[in-house]
Amino acid sequence: MLLNKTLPVKKELFSSLMFDYLNQHEGLKEFYSYYPDKNGFKNAIEQISRFTYDRELLVTEIKKQNALVANTSEKSKANLELLLNQKTFTITTGHQLCLFTGPLYFIYKIISVINLAKKLKAEFPEYNFVPVYWMASEDHDFAEVNHLTVYGKKLEWNSDEKGAVGDFSTNGLKEVVVQLKEILGEGVHASHLVSLFEQAYLKHTSLALATRFLVNELFGSDGLVIVDGNNHQLKKSFTPFFEKDIFENTSVKMVNSTIEKLTRSKYDAQVNP
Repeated sequence: MLLNKTLPVKKELFSSLMFDYLNQHEGLKEFYSYYPDKNGFKNAIEQISRFTYDRELLVTEIKKQNALVANTSEKSKANLELLLNQKTFTITTGHQLCLFTGPLYFIYKIISVINLAKKLKAEFPEYNFVPVYWMASEDHDFAEVNHLTVYGKKLEWNSDEKGAVGDFSTNGLKEVVVQLKEILGEGVHASHLVSLFEQAYLKHTSLALATRFLVNELFGSDGLVIVDGNNHQLKKSFTPFFEKDIFENTSVKMVNSTIEKLTRSKYDAQVNP
């Protein structure tokens, strides 16, 4: 029998900033454009529809990325084609390329965008909503993605490579997969997981390709579209924004301004540039 239990939202569980956001505190409304309710999504759709995007470039580059693995689902391919439609919007999450998906948060985030895309399609049937996972393949913090704790035992992948983790070779992962197999045992579900990880990490040359294959296996049936931002053509299209940020420090100025306002409102700063 499936048991459901509702947990009350207590202020002690969240920062005052998050608690006030969830309760739509009037003093926070200047810090975001839309609240994630039906009216907020309606306004977002109307606003975003006013802009034009190079949809063909995006679709073309993702198709090239999909061709690098053999398991992109037909539903994911169909959703990718929908991106050419002006009435299609993406519901996007991003995460680091954590070994064996890492913390459960990785899975929750992807499930959340899949469910939200379905919900928005039901509420706004005249539009299309495609769930997207943005791979943080250019993250350089290998120490954050190279390990996993299973049943209290830490598995760790060691590598001397430097740079973007998505480019790291999967050499050396066979030993980690063997260790995981020993911990999980010989059950049906355990064997399935080990087989899945072997296909992903031992049959693909880079962490980015292994992660793409793995996420396709887990969520391809839901039509998830995967984007690797480490792409020359996509970056080239973003050049004007890079230049503006480099020469005018746009992001730093905006973030510092927001931090100052939040601090004056007695909230803790979330990030520091």
